[in-house]
Amino acid sequence: MVKVDEYEFPEELYYHKDHCWVKVEGDKVRIGYNDFGAKAAGNLVYIDTPFEGDEVEQGQPIGTVESGKWVGKLISPISGTVVESNEALEDDPTLINKDPYGEGWIAVIKPSKLEEELKNLYHSPDEITQWIKREITEKLKK
Repeated sequence: MVKVDEYEFPEELYYHKDHCWVKVEGDKVRIGYNDFGAKAAGNLVYIDTPFEGDEVEQGQPIGTVESGKWVGKLISPISGTVVESNEALEDDPTLINKDPYGEGWIAVIKPSKLEEELKNLYHSPDEITQWIKREITEKLKK
């Protein structure tokens, strides 16, 4: 586990700069919102997730995330086809706040360019630490 201040990042995951994570599960990937993103947003009140069958592109919006203080775009960390969405988030979007790497997952995607696109994500403990330290500094400026 990489820990930066109060934020935790499991080392086996890959992280997109817009705060989604990727977990490789055989020929599919599970994605979700990371601990920093969830804490920075505050308690989520709504999430618009992609639908099964949707084609998604790395770095492009696939939905929205909304808290009492913020509305933001949910950015896909990987390209491919959505094969499953976490329907439990419709009833309780705070699952992302409570368990971002477990029950708060967002979707499962069959990736189309996995090896190529994983190179665009943060993965090593050093990369993750440097990235989150920059994010914390930016957050403090706001």
